[in-house]
Amino acid sequence: MISKLKNMTAEMKQEIEGQLAANLYQSEVWQCAKSIGITISQGMEWNTKPIIEKAWDEGKIVYVPKCLPKQKQLIFYRFESYDQLEVVYYNLQEPKADETLRVEKDVIELLLVPGLVFDERGYRIGFGGGYYDRFLIDFPNQTISLVATFQLIDQVPTEAFDIPVEQIITEKTCQ
Repeated sequence: MISKLKNMTAEMKQEIEGQLAANLYQSEVWQCAKSIGITISQGMEWNTKPIIEKAWDEGKIVYVPKCLPKQKQLIFYRFESYDQLEVVYYNLQEPKADETLRVEKDVIELLLVPGLVFDERGYRIGFGGGYYDRFLIDFPNQTISLVATFQLIDQVPTEAFDIPVEQIITEKTCQ
């Protein structure tokens, strides 16, 4: 799947991203959420910058994660400006902890969960490390993933600690 995502043409990637975003904005969970949690995308990932900016335009509060590699945990911070980001390991962009407000997970009303491969039940294979699986254990609010139809498979192998997202949005339909 990594190879497939990396080898997409820029035009195809943009087209799918636009359709994913449009379907997200039409969803009830997006329209009702006053705050969102979302990653700062990089490389082959679906571009989250337009979604972040749309959220700001709509007056939503945006939270982005910082990874704690030793604990394999995510901590979310309020995100109001790209100036609040720094480049960390693996070239990830994360919030500067001393310039942003750390928040508890229950204030995030809608969490957009990234991944590589998904099934219709909402189970996913992520980018490794289990950060989101740990975060989702006691996450009390809505979860959603933006997934190109070619990322959907019949069944993702699961383990006891895997937690599915509640809703999958593709470029073709909201499910």
